[in-house]
Amino acid sequence: MSPPTLVYDDDCGFCTYWVEYVAERSDLAVVGFSELSVDLRERLPADYEDCAHLVTDEGVLSCGAAMEEAFLRTGRAGPLTEPIRFARQFEEYDSFREWGYRWAADHRALLGKLVSRTPPARRNRR
Repeated sequence: MSPPTLVYDDDCGFCTYWVEYVAERSDLAVVGFSELSVDLRERLPADYEDCAHLVTDEGVLSCGAAMEEAFLRTGRAGPLTEPIRFARQFEEYDSFREWGYRWAADHRALLGKLVSRTPPARRNRR
């Protein structure tokens, strides 16, 4: 059994901030797009660079579903944990979650002015 792995855009400061937040508070392994192994890459969808992915032995969650599950695994969702788990059974919630993820992804340059960390891909270029 391999550890659950969060795959993300390691050339994005906003993405790096949130992935490192999750990694520091959970048991998830973290791998950037620039460091994908062949085996891990084969488990991802063809358009994998469009969003984050959570790869487990059971399957792959992508985009909002991946980051939501990663955040829940930090134990920091508090009183939101059960309502989120309940809401997952409704299609409307999935649409709302994915809309929110896409909005953040489309505005990450702006959001990165609020929270950001130097991405590993840029750290390695120095």
